[in-house]
Amino acid sequence: MIRISAPFLGGEEISAVERVLRSGMLSQGSYVEAFESAFADFIGVEHAIAVSSGTAALHIALLAAGIGEGDEVITTPFTFIATANAILFVGAKPVFVDVREDDFNIDVEKVKEAINERTKAIIPVHLYGQPCDMKAIVDLAEDHNLHVIEDACQAHGAEFAGKKVGSFGTAGCFSFYPTKNMTTGEGGMLTTNSKEIAKKARMLRNHGSSARYMHEILGFNMRMTDISAAVGIEQLKKLHYFTKRRRENAEYLTERLEGICGIVTPVVKERRTHVFNQYTIRVVGDEEADGAKGDDGANGDKGNGGKEGVVNRDDLARMLTERGVEVGIYYPRPVHKQPLYRKLGYDCSLDVSERLSAEVLSLPVHPGVGKVDLDYIVDIIKRAMMS
Repeated sequence: MIRISAPFLGGEEISAVERVLRSGMLSQGSYVEAFESAFADFIGVEHAIAVSSGTAALHIALLAAGIGEGDEVITTPFTFIATANAILFVGAKPVFVDVREDDFNIDVEKVKEAINERTKAIIPVHLYGQPCDMKAIVDLAEDHNLHVIEDACQAHGAEFAGKKVGSFGTAGCFSFYPTKNMTTGEGGMLTTNSKEIAKKARMLRNHGSSARYMHEILGFNMRMTDISAAVGIEQLKKLHYFTKRRRENAEYLTERLEGICGIVTPVVKERRTHVFNQYTIRVVGDEEADGAKGDDGANGDKGNGGKEGVVNRDDLARMLTERGVEVGIYYPRPVHKQPLYRKLGYDCSLDVSERLSAEVLSLPVHPGVGKVDLDYIVDIIKRAMMS
């Protein structure tokens, strides 16, 4: 089976964990501090606060920014549910706006339309590893005095205009779940240039404590362990290689898939460094494939003579799986259509997100995938779409 994702752990991680275990200091300690320092330097920010998950990072970031009951936070419905749930955790209201069809990221023009007197923040999601238009988002936020909390959980090392995501807004939030570009098993990181946000975040992750047995605010147990941090330190050293392999594999697939009728390959937008946490194609009908992505000058359908044989996304996913290729659908249902949010009264229609949910299909591009694997994947898709 060619897996859709796989953590890449070697002797360095094993030795680092062994050192922690032998030290007898397993919880948050010197390894967490070292990991925070290294990650802050990597992102280019003053502060990094290690936490137990990417969800915890989002939750703490919102609380540290003072977001709470009665506030509204604008975000995308085309994301993992944790993005929106973190807003609910603090008592605020998620306001969903649609995404762009070409890069799957939040549509800034739709954000503008959704801002009102209750709006306090924007959470852009750098989906699949491609940055949002951060200049437009930051400019808009500054015009309306809004916080920007970046959901960079899939975008370690991604850049917009040469600047790493997680360094643009009030805070950036990262996940180190095993499917991410680097892992600590479970874990997350909050990045910020604000001394005040950093101080409050450190308290919130540790029972609201600023000193031992001195609890100033209501907080949580959302700490990272030294075991996880030891893995993270070694993974961060390898991230450049991991990213290079992902980008090479993505380019290889695009070169071989972009002429197939019914397949729309990913766009890499100008001024953006895409780190391909996921390589996500769209499986569409003939008419939609013809010229899809045209507004950015990127490839749409290159012809294939309008051949018959186009299958739908679910059929193609099944064919690949039956032939030993694990695929992913991220995400089959937008957040506003989830049962939880329907119960909360969300009944809006967001056409692009809903259509993409029926079209997207992620293919393996992680560092363990080789050219033989990629050629095999391409061959299956060609046979399926051109038969």
